[in-house]
Amino acid sequence: MSVVTKVIINADNELRYPSIGELESLQNYFKTSEKRIIISSILRDKEQNIIQIASKAIFQIHPEYIAPGGNAEGARKRSLCLRDYGWYLRIITYSILSGDKDSIERIGLIGVKEMYNSLGVPILGMIDSIDCLKNSTLKFLSDDQASLVTPYFDFIIQVMSV
Repeated sequence: MSVVTKVIINADNELRYPSIGELESLQNYFKTSEKRIIISSILRDKEQNIIQIASKAIFQIHPEYIAPGGNAEGARKRSLCLRDYGWYLRIITYSILSGDKDSIERIGLIGVKEMYNSLGVPILGMIDSIDCLKNSTLKFLSDDQASLVTPYFDFIIQVMSV
């Protein structure tokens, strides 16, 4: 749900006009709209580069994942891991555009820990993976752009850490 939709729905549910604070949050959102679009374009255009850098980083941290018997052993398992990188990057892009973490919660985090546990994927490894994905993404962004993106990665890391 976008920030705009959330403000409207909350006000309507309470049979009131949006508050000053809500209107200010919309104003701030609209001020960053162009930045959000630019960032989303960068993430889309640099997806393969970001994933390549992140995958090298995670396998340096956890070489046991690509070793015989590891969760990312062989081309097939490794490609599944990299597919998840693309999936998380896309979900973060949705959240950047909407200005809200709801996309991450609804699409990306409900039941994710249970899924990874059932597949035998170490949660610590997923947390490290998201951190690697964040760090590789930030290489393609200015400091100002990074300040808009970082909270979404940190939110995923926080939820997976609980």
